[in-house]
Amino acid sequence: MNLDTEIALVEAILFLEAEPVDLGSLQRITQLPREVVLDALGQLRENLRTPDHGLELIEIAEGYALAPKQDLAPALRDRYGKKNDAKLSRAAMETLSIIAYSQPITRAEIENLRGVNADGMMRVLLGRNLIREVGRKDSPGKPIQYGTTKEFLKLFRLSTIADLPKLDEADRKRFARDEEE
Repeated sequence: MNLDTEIALVEAILFLEAEPVDLGSLQRITQLPREVVLDALGQLRENLRTPDHGLELIEIAEGYALAPKQDLAPALRDRYGKKNDAKLSRAAMETLSIIAYSQPITRAEIENLRGVNADGMMRVLLGRNLIREVGRKDSPGKPIQYGTTKEFLKLFRLSTIADLPKLDEADRKRFARDEEE
């Protein structure tokens, strides 16, 4: 197999898969060595960067996927946007931000940071599969701790949680929580 065929094979796999595909899966599916798959991904990324392509290769949720270029989103949104996924409210986004930057975090800690009851927002975020239970805190009552999901990473086009924008000093103080709770 030559590089052009390897690139085409990786591209076809990414086109056919509904979810991001991790490097190990790409190796298994293609039966190609890691370095060859990485070279094919790099070349595919370069090929798609030209203005005559409507897709781009993105790293998301620790995998690779083909997605429409960001600048095409307004033209595609009406027909291809997720009609069932209404925009998140400001309160839901605030709750999700707190969870993303402070995870693992309990409901009580979220409510302490927001200053209001978080039950409704937690239901919305759990229902949208943007957050999940990640364990229990080692404190009285063993409260459930929450963290973000792969759906969260996909929604915000992040490869890992470490790709979140860095917080400035004021925001870091805002998201800091009292560990004695």
